[in-house]
Parts: sequence; structure tokens; C-alpha cells
Amino acid sequence: MSFRLAVCAEMVYGDLPLLDRVRRIHEHGFEVELWDTRGRDIRALAATGATFSSMSGYFGGSVIDPANAHEVLASAEKLIPTALELGVERMVVHPAELGEGGRAVRPAYRSTGDMWLTGLRTLERLGELGAKHGVTFALENLNTILDHPGIPLARAKDTLALVQSVNHPNVKMMLDLYHAQIGEGNLTELVRAAQPFTGEIQVADVPGRFEPGTGEINYPAIAKALDESGFTGVIGLEAGAIGGPGIEAGDAALAAFRAAFTRN
Repeated sequence: MSFRLAVCAEMVYGDLPLLDRVRRIHEHGFEVELWDTRGRDIRALAATGATFSSMSGYFGGSVIDPANAHEVLASAEKLIPTALELGVERMVVHPAELGEGGRAVRPAYRSTGDMWLTGLRTLERLGELGAKHGVTFALENLNTILDHPGIPLARAKDTLALVQSVNHPNVKMMLDLYHAQIGEGNLTELVRAAQPFTGEIQVADVPGRFEPGTGEINYPAIAKALDESGFTGVIGLEAGAIGGPGIEAGDAALAAFRAAFTRN
């Protein structure tokens, strides 16, 4: 199996400052995922020498809301210089705006035709922006049962349908298997169906959102399915360490993650 492995610096080594987390992840041979980069020392992050696979690609508005989809595009454009300075390949967007604790800023529990069309048009424009600057925008699926209630068109099958409809090389999925397991299941078939449209994959076990091997998902089987489908891109650990925020627990989480995706 030949995957590039990344680790979300926001969720492991919580006892360390962010820069030290990034350095440790990099020293262990992983790429780095980031969330919101505003207010952070971008020059210092770049100086760590880490490879940054993804970061948040917007900070306002909703991809699917006709009233404020323009805010997604405007905020994405403002974040482009940060992405370029860090060498980020993918800028992550969600179907709707997330607030404190990942809750919907403007909850809605039914999708409409206007939402679909607005999502399609917004992603098309993000694709054009990405092509201009050499980055890819990745639409992440979410679960609405536990972590993100009130986000329409958040299921993997919906985000996949939107990305397929856009059909732009600079618009892909951020396929989050933790969210998909909670909301939909059938992960093996999902990764096979989504493979041509997947820019990056995020993983965590269920329940708990910890490293592979701590819950119900058979990640070695998922790795085999990904390998057989021809996926050779980035798989990112977006999970906490079951042992807590300390260095030892973080190291163990990274080792378990690597083992799940490097077995022959």
C-alpha cells in the first residue's frame, strides 16, 4: 500500500503549543492538517519544514445558502495567500457554516432545490479560484446525528453527488470516514465509489473519535479497499489520542494510525 499519511495538529499532543505539535508530527514522518489558520504565525509554521496537506478554506457563509454563499468565496480568496505560503494542497469547505463546537450557524433540517443549485454554483466558482492559484477545494462530509446537527447535504452521498456534478479538477471530496460511519456506514463501498472524486481522506474510530484500533471500524480492511481502488493520496488522522493529550499517548496514536495503513 502506498498512501501519504497526515495528522491533524489540532487534535493530538494537546499539551504542546501548536508549533511543537507540528514539529513532532513532521519528525515522525507525517504530513500535517490544520484547521483555522487566522491569527497564527504562518511564517513560523512554514519554517518547521512540515508538509501541510490541508487547511480550512473559508471562514464565513454557506456553500448552499443563496443569501451568503458569496461570503464563502470572499473568505476563500482571503485565505489563498496563507495556503500558498504553507504549500497547502487542499482547502476544506463544508456544506454549511459551522460555529462553536461544530454546530450549524443557521440550522436547517431539510435540503431544497435551491440549496443544491447554490452548492453546485458555489463549488464551480471555487474550482475556478482553485485553478487560478493551484489549489484544490475539498468538500467535507459530516454526520448530523452526533457532531453537526442542522447541516443539510452533509452526508457523504450528498457531498459526493455535488462534487460529481461540478466535475472540476480543483473540486474534490474531503472524505471523512468517521462521519460516514456514524451517519451512513458501508465504508468499503463508499471509498470505492468516491475514489475518483476524493482529494483527501480523514479517519478516526467510532465511537470516541480516537485512533484506529480503538473502536468498531476495521481500518486495515478499509486500507485494502483503498489500495485495490488505486487510491494513492493523503489519508489524515483527524482524531484524538485515546490516552489523552500527552506526548506518549500522541506517539502511540500515530503509531497505531501508521500500522493500520501500512500493512502488506
